[in-house]
Amino acid sequence: MWATLLLPLDADDTIDFVRLEAQLDHLTKAGVDGLYVHGTAGEFQTLTEGEYDRINDLLAARTDLPFQIGASHPSAQLQLDRVRRAAALRPSAIQVILPDWLPLSAGEALAFLDRVAQAAGGVPLVLYNPPHAKTQVWPEQLTDLARAVPALIGLKSAGGDAEWFARARESGLSLFVPGHFLASMTPLGADGSYSNVAALSPAGSVRWYELIEADHRAALDVERRIAEFFAGHIAPLQARGLSNPALDKFLAAVGGWADAGTRVRWPMAFADPELVGPARVTAQRLLPELDEGNW
Repeated sequence: MWATLLLPLDADDTIDFVRLEAQLDHLTKAGVDGLYVHGTAGEFQTLTEGEYDRINDLLAARTDLPFQIGASHPSAQLQLDRVRRAAALRPSAIQVILPDWLPLSAGEALAFLDRVAQAAGGVPLVLYNPPHAKTQVWPEQLTDLARAVPALIGLKSAGGDAEWFARARESGLSLFVPGHFLASMTPLGADGSYSNVAALSPAGSVRWYELIEADHRAALDVERRIAEFFAGHIAPLQARGLSNPALDKFLAAVGGWADAGTRVRWPMAFADPELVGPARVTAQRLLPELDEGNW
């Protein structure tokens, strides 16, 4: 169960690093297995290179937990440069996406990952391949990539059904899936999550993961209630066009553990803070197992 840093933004879209440090300190004590930065929830595509480096330096200096750094960027060239700089901090792994303006052929995807692995200098790679990626990597291609690029150790994706997992497991990679599906996907072959449930409640997500291992039936009931909460308070925001970063920040505001706010960077829209209170009431009712004393 891995948790991400969320950008606390002031009204002018600048990052409040004091609040970011407080968030990092909370996550370090929450019991999660590791921390990561610069995924979708971290709004990586909006960062200047100076902001990118400052967040990386903060993470590396202030946590003893395993940590991963996302080097993702729509540009292959800028992404390669981020990989080099991230590798110098010796993270547990570096997360990358396939360049995202045009779809890549299988050969182009392999050429990209091969050069990224060289730039990473021995730091392992995790391929982030969400449903909205221009280039979708299917299980058979994933196996080919894993064999050709030994540095590739994991996949961060939406997962799939039993057949998808059976084929994806042949790659030998660790398969990480969305947090709110972790209980149902673990028996299929999921290894863990870079978790949106941790955005709602870092310590609660850890307790839920422990429940998945100890009492799967009970854990599935928690997942059912997470889905009920999402249907009532997250799906309407999705239907209005809010992005995944906006949804994750809304979850953190509902959880009350982080002072990250609901604002995401221009031009993306964000949730009205007035919606946090009603959602918190529902979370208190449906998900008492996830409360870490902030609701």
